[in-house]
Amino acid sequence: MTNLTKTGSNGIPLKITIAGASGRMGQMLIEAVNSAFDAQLSGALGVAGHDAVGQDASAFSGKLSGVLVTSDLSVALANAEILIDFTRPEGTLKHLEYCVEHNIKMIIGTTGFDEVGKKAIAAAAKKIAIVFAPNMSVGVNVTMKLLELAAQSFSEGYDIEIIEAHHRNKVDAPSGTALKMGEVIAGAIGRDLNEVAVYSREGITGERDPSSIGFATIRGGDIVGDHTVMFAGIGERVEISHKSSSRVTYANGSLRAARFLRDKPYGLFDMQDVIGLRRLDSK
Repeated sequence: MTNLTKTGSNGIPLKITIAGASGRMGQMLIEAVNSAFDAQLSGALGVAGHDAVGQDASAFSGKLSGVLVTSDLSVALANAEILIDFTRPEGTLKHLEYCVEHNIKMIIGTTGFDEVGKKAIAAAAKKIAIVFAPNMSVGVNVTMKLLELAAQSFSEGYDIEIIEAHHRNKVDAPSGTALKMGEVIAGAIGRDLNEVAVYSREGITGERDPSSIGFATIRGGDIVGDHTVMFAGIGERVEISHKSSSRVTYANGSLRAARFLRDKPYGLFDMQDVIGLRRLDSK
């Protein structure tokens, strides 16, 4: 059963519901919450018709939590302070509407949103607190800061390419993390990623536009997530890489984000805020 002796900074554990409870990321998040000293699993949201619905959310680990997987939002979120959502854009936006109506904070790790979806999240953040990031890994977000600093030095005379690799089941490409890396780099050197991004090359393409930022996507096997940014100049090449060997880094980062949101009534934040890197920009 859930450990009722857990306590947060105010003596009360954070009550967290996990969306996509039957998926690999959802199970990793459930295990992280169950292991945390200051968090308590309050609900588990699954897809209607899935075998996991009606089963204990922690059954996969061999340790029962007493929380059943449900496809009913009102049941899954009945006691929740925070919903952690790593699902699909259409599902996350549906959950977002409910959370706004019931003043439940959100951590959104879902990727693949279009501009309309991103605007909906930004609008919701005027009413509830949201951490929205394409990658919750602390390591990835430190890498983002390194890329920002590197791009400022390599803004002229260096070609920029972003290479990412993920497992065969990932449905969006390039990855949200790769796109965010592109946005960070473009912003650091005064370019608009929408205008300079190159997502595919085939046939006779002509010489490379020196202002472009290229993307290459690899899908295969069970690769959790590899990202490399190449700054290729004449006579030298600098590569900055991050490689994930386990989804536990995303789960741990999500819990860190949950703790960050505890005292936030509303607002849109990302992992740069959570781990304190945003403060470096003001120094």
